[in-house]
This record gives sequence, C-alpha cells and structure tokens, in this order.
Amino acid sequence: MDVSKTRTSFYRRLYVAWLIDSGAAASVPALMAATGMPRRTAQDTLSALADLDIDCVFVQQTGERNNAGHYAIRDWGAIDKRWIAANLQQIKATLGYP
Repeated sequence: MDVSKTRTSFYRRLYVAWLIDSGAAASVPALMAATGMPRRTAQDTLSALADLDIDCVFVQQTGERNNAGHYAIRDWGAIDKRWIAANLQQIKATLGYP
C-alpha cells in the first residue's frame, strides 16, 4: 500500500514528539540514532511540531553554554498521546523505523 506524504509527515511528527515526551530521545543526535533520519530532517520535524499545536521547547542545561540540553513537550494540543502509544508499531512500520 502506498502511503501519502501527508500521512508520513504527520506520523513522523507524532513519533518524534512521542520519543521526546517518553524520554527515549530528547536531542537531535538521539532522534537521529532512534530513527535513522538525517540531522536536517530531525531539525525540520522539531520545528514543524508547532504546526500541530504541540508545544515543544528546548530546555537549556543549567550552567552549560551553547546547545547543551534537551527538548521537552509542554503541551500536546489536540493530539492524544495515548493514541500514539497504542498505535506505535503501525506508526514505526509506516515510517520504516526500527
């Protein structure tokens, strides 16, 4: 079955938000390792979370300089993260992620 770019983009955003919120991957390098996506795709996906009204912020590590820290989901907006958890295998399979 062919999957539309709209669906894969939506699923990619949901999965990245879920990885951040679950603590499985809360930095760009960790997202790249968990998904195999290139750095630019990971960065673009993080930026696009706001399009779904998912409030994702970068939390700077105390006393550290530059980009030392992690991402955190402050608000899921209209997205039900329980649906993501219940459909995680389907999302990962659709995206071809491990």
